[in-house]
Amino acid sequence: MIQFNNETCGNLDAALRREWLETNGLGGFASSTITGLNTRRYHGLLVAATKPPVGREVLLSKLEETLLIDGQGFDLSSNRYPGVVHPQGFRYLTNLCLDPFPIFTYEVEGIVIEKTVFMVYGENTTVVQYELKLTNRSQPPKSLRLEIRPLIAFRDYHSTTHANSGLNAVVEQGPELAAVAPYPGLPTLYFAHNAMELQKTCDWYRNFEYDVERERGLDFVEDLFNHFILRFDLLSDGKASIVASIEHREVARATQYRQAEIERRRIAAQTSPLKDEFAQALTAASEQYIVARGDKKTIIAGYHWFSDWGRDTMISLPGLTLPTGKHDVARSILSTFARHVDQGMLPNRFPDAGETPEYNTVDATLWFFEAARAYLAYTGDEAFVRTELYSVFTDIISWHTRGTRYGIKVDASGLLASGEPGVQLTWMDAKVGDWVVTPRRGKPVEIQALWYNALCIMEELAPKFGDDVGQKRYRNMAAMANWAFNRLFWNEKDNCLYDVVNDGPPDASIRPNQIFAVSLPYTMLSPDRARRVVEKVREHLLTPYGLRSLAPSDPQYRGRYMGGPVERDGAYHQGTVWPWLIGPFITAYVKVNGASDAARRRAAEWLLPLQDHLSDAGLGHISEIFDGDLPQRSAGCVAQAWSVGEVLRAYVEDVKGIRPKGQSENREAKDKNRPAAEPFPAPLPTRS
Repeated sequence: MIQFNNETCGNLDAALRREWLETNGLGGFASSTITGLNTRRYHGLLVAATKPPVGREVLLSKLEETLLIDGQGFDLSSNRYPGVVHPQGFRYLTNLCLDPFPIFTYEVEGIVIEKTVFMVYGENTTVVQYELKLTNRSQPPKSLRLEIRPLIAFRDYHSTTHANSGLNAVVEQGPELAAVAPYPGLPTLYFAHNAMELQKTCDWYRNFEYDVERERGLDFVEDLFNHFILRFDLLSDGKASIVASIEHREVARATQYRQAEIERRRIAAQTSPLKDEFAQALTAASEQYIVARGDKKTIIAGYHWFSDWGRDTMISLPGLTLPTGKHDVARSILSTFARHVDQGMLPNRFPDAGETPEYNTVDATLWFFEAARAYLAYTGDEAFVRTELYSVFTDIISWHTRGTRYGIKVDASGLLASGEPGVQLTWMDAKVGDWVVTPRRGKPVEIQALWYNALCIMEELAPKFGDDVGQKRYRNMAAMANWAFNRLFWNEKDNCLYDVVNDGPPDASIRPNQIFAVSLPYTMLSPDRARRVVEKVREHLLTPYGLRSLAPSDPQYRGRYMGGPVERDGAYHQGTVWPWLIGPFITAYVKVNGASDAARRRAAEWLLPLQDHLSDAGLGHISEIFDGDLPQRSAGCVAQAWSVGEVLRAYVEDVKGIRPKGQSENREAKDKNRPAAEPFPAPLPTRS
C-alpha cells in the first residue's frame, strides 16, 4: 500500500509530482495528482476510450468540491490559475493511500471526510464516493452538506477546450440521474447520484493552467464548463456517491461496483509470482496495461498518451503476462498481432482514431519471435504456435530475405539491413519535422541480435512442426549471420560492439543497443566478448534508474530531457535514461556471471532505486524515462508498460532465478557449437 500523510499532501511541490492512475481495461483511465490539482491536459476523472483501446476523450475533467459546515463553506479542491492556486483544498488533505485505489482523507474543523475514486473494469465508468468518517467537534454541526460542481471538457485527450458558444448546456434529469450531451458526435455523459438537490447552472470556469504542459512547450490553458451543482446531505445519508459513465447506470450499484473492484484486484494480486512487496506491486501495475482490442487483448504502451504499439507490446508481453500466469492474455495478444502482419511486418502503432495500422519499424517484428518463444517456454503450447504463428513466422522470414518496406532486407553478408532517408525504424525513433535524430540506417547492432535470435528460434520450431527443410535453411542463415556479425561488429579498440555498421565508417557510439547481443537467448558472442560488452555498458551507461541511451563522453550527449518538443525529442535517445533497459542489462550481467548468487545479489541492489520510485511520479508504476544527469528527474509517461514488464521479468527470472520448466538459468547454454570469436576469417560454423 502506497500512502502519504499531510506532510506530503500539504506540500504542493511534493504532491504535484505524484500522480495516481485508475484504468478500466479498455484503454480509458482516470488520473490526477494526489491533490486533485490537474497538471496535465491528460488528467481527468473520466477519460473514455470510445473506440477501445483508443479514441480517448476527456469527458469529465474534475469535480469542484465544497464542504458546508453550518452554512460555512470550505473548498476541498485545488486549481492552478494565472498567478495563483485557488482554492487550496490540499491544505485539508491529511492522507492519501492506494488501497487498492485512491482514498483521500480530508479533515476540516474536526470533521473527517473520506473520498474514493475508481473505475469500473470493462466500462467507461468512474465512481466517486464521499463518506463522513468522524466528527471531532465539541458541538456537532447542525448541518453538513457537500456541494459538487462537475467540470466537463469533452475533447480529444491530446487537446484542450476553450469557451465557445457551440456547447449544449441542456441538462436532462431523471430520478437520481442527470445527463449532458455538450457536442454532437461525442457520447452522452450520465451522472447517477444520490444528491438531495440538483441546481442547473451555465458557467464557464476559465484559464485553468497545466504546469506540465507548460514545461513541455504545449498549450497549457483550458476552460471547463459546469452544467449543474449537486448538493448532498452528509448528516442524514453519511455518503455521497456519483457514478459518471457514458452508459445509463444506477447510483444504488456504486457500493456493488466498489466491492467487485476490490475482489477483482484481490484475485489479480494472487497471480504475483513472488510474495514480496516489489513483485506484488509490479504485478498490480501490470494489470493496467492489458486492455481489450475487439475480442482480443493488447497492451497500452504507456499512460497517459500512448496507444498499443507493436514494439512495446512484444517487449512488454513476457514480463507483464508470463511470470504472472496470464498465459491466455499472452496468447490473445500474440494472436491479435499475428492477424495484422502485412508484408512480413508487425504494426508499429494502432493510431488513436482507429485508422489503418502503421508499418514503420524494423525491430517490432523481430521482438514478435522472442515474445512467442517466451510464451512457448512458459506454456509448452505448441498447438497454438503451430496453428496461429508458425506460418506467419515463415512468411516474415521470407519477406525479410527478399525485401520489404523501407529497405528492410537481408544483404549479402547474411545480416539485416534497413532504412531510407527521412524514416526512423528502430526503437530510437525520435523525429522532429524532417529531422530524424538517430537515423541508424544500415545494420543496427540490436537488429542483428534480434535477427539471429529469430533464426535460431525458427531452427528450433521447424522440426517440431515437420519442417526439416526449413530447419536446415534457418541453421545455415543463422551460421552466416553469426560469422558476419563477429567480423563486422566487434570494436577491438573499445572492447565492445559498434552501434551501426553501414557503407561508411562504423558508428562507434557507446549505446545500450549492444546489450541485446548478450541478453537474448541466442547470442553470437563468445563468453569473453559478452563479458566485455556487459562491462562497457556498466561502466558508461548504467545509472540507478536504467541505462543511458548514449555515453556522457559523447559530444552528442544530452543529460537533460526538458524544453519544447524539439529540445525534448533531441534528447530522447541522446543520453536520456530508459528504465526498461535495466531488464536486458540484468539478464546479460547474470548470464555472463554464471547466474551466481553474487551476481543476483548485485542485480537486486541495482533494482532498489526503481522499487523506491514506485512511490514517486506515477504511483505504483515505473516512468518511461529519466534525465541522464543527476538528480535524474523522471519524465515522459508516468507509467510505461515495458518499464514495468522488463523490471518484473528480470526480477523474477534473473534475480530470483524463477524460470519456466526447461529454460536454463544460464540462457547462454542454448548456444551450442558457437564459433570462436577469433581469428577471422573462419569457416562457417554449424549449429546442432
